[in-house]
Amino acid sequence: MSDFPHLLHTVLDTPDVRGLAEFYRRLLGLRYRPGDEPTAESGVDDVDWLVLTDAHGNRRLAFQLAAELKRTTWPSPEVPMQMHLDLTVPDSEALARQHARALELGAELLFDRTDDPDEPLYVYADPAGHPFCIFVA
Repeated sequence: MSDFPHLLHTVLDTPDVRGLAEFYRRLLGLRYRPGDEPTAESGVDDVDWLVLTDAHGNRRLAFQLAAELKRTTWPSPEVPMQMHLDLTVPDSEALARQHARALELGAELLFDRTDDPDEPLYVYADPAGHPFCIFVA
């Protein structure tokens, strides 16, 4: 028994549950929780909740339907970030590769600080507008 709660996963609101889940599945190499995989039978995917796991079945991210979602305006303060995901890579070459992948998958570049010698990073918005960073750790 633990004296502390266990963090199960981080949940992101989105008006397109499958679309955002697919973005992060492809970006991070995650898998759908059994039963959450897309099916071709219906042709319409009207899910309101999906979970992505790592290769060992550990929950990492979940996505829930939000009919309306106001995108952050960061770095402008009108609509703050409220939260963001930090993703790390081992070196500048990996950062360049993941930058290209993120943009190809639909991320929007918000900030480029790759000239920082101590912690080069990019800040993006995912397709639903949630900010995330990729940086050299």
